[in-house]
Amino acid sequence: MRSVHAKPTSFDIAALAGVSQPTVSRALRGDRTVSEATRKRVEAIARQLNYKVDKNASNLRRGQSNTLALLFFQDPTPDETLINPFFLSMLGSITRTCALRGYDLLTSFQQLSADWHVDYEDSHRADGIILLGYGDYELYRARLDHLVEHGTHFVRWGSVEPGSAGTTIGCDNRGGGRLAGEHLIAGGRRHIAFLGEANKRYPEFRNRYLGLCDAQRDAGLIPDIGLQVDSITTEEAGYAAARQLIGRGIPFDAIFAGSDLIAIGAMQALAEHGLEVPRDVAIVGFDDIPAARLTQPALTTIAQDYARAGELLVDSLIRQINREPADTTVLPARLVERQSSGRG
Repeated sequence: MRSVHAKPTSFDIAALAGVSQPTVSRALRGDRTVSEATRKRVEAIARQLNYKVDKNASNLRRGQSNTLALLFFQDPTPDETLINPFFLSMLGSITRTCALRGYDLLTSFQQLSADWHVDYEDSHRADGIILLGYGDYELYRARLDHLVEHGTHFVRWGSVEPGSAGTTIGCDNRGGGRLAGEHLIAGGRRHIAFLGEANKRYPEFRNRYLGLCDAQRDAGLIPDIGLQVDSITTEEAGYAAARQLIGRGIPFDAIFAGSDLIAIGAMQALAEHGLEVPRDVAIVGFDDIPAARLTQPALTTIAQDYARAGELLVDSLIRQINREPADTTVLPARLVERQSSGRG
């Protein structure tokens, strides 16, 4: 007979729950092959016995680290973070979801080495990889294909394109661009500029621009290619793009910026040229970063659901690790009306 002072074991829980010891182990690590009723019964008995899972021993048996790696692409920023503010908002959701699922989170910058699978998964530093950001997608795609070839568990946030490598969680960028265009057109704007790259190297921006063009054509307007100016996601680039737009001398009464950072930079350039927002030029951004609420006037923008995105990134990766299907998912965009578009 086991001593009343002995440390409870998973076999004790199995006996009381009327299941096998392997079933107890699977239930306590959240394995989806165990029914919810059985899992709850096992968890209740474990709490009653004050049973604590030995994560190190469990991980060694499964050959897993119980750690996920979150890798950021380095973006040019005015501070030293080198992280796009949108991804900082998503980080909280990813961290919280990892904690709820019983995983630790290892964060780092993407080194863009040829052997990510060796750097993280094969070395048992992490069971899988979450990728945020990628710069030029045409260059990045080869690295994603490399991960697929080596069977690395990974999921990324980005544009969902036909034939995308691996599992992708992304926003409906084209739908978001259409929302921005429809909003500006409903406000009486007819000459809408777009600031942001609009080519296959930057598919998220390209789809946002295409959505704007969809809205213009539906309203009987002809998109003017002369009102599209390339820009990466920084305030400095947005400022420069707006100056270039003004210098072209083509009339415009609205700007749809590919990101909030571009929009914020553009607002500064407009002010320097004596153009008032929204009286002279209405402006809409994309992302709904915290700074969008603080501009003068406050920035109308297209919001991405970063909280849900963080949950899906973590859960999709865990499903891969558990050899379960993990689907690519497109999240809807949402218009957030404020004063910069003249209608908030």
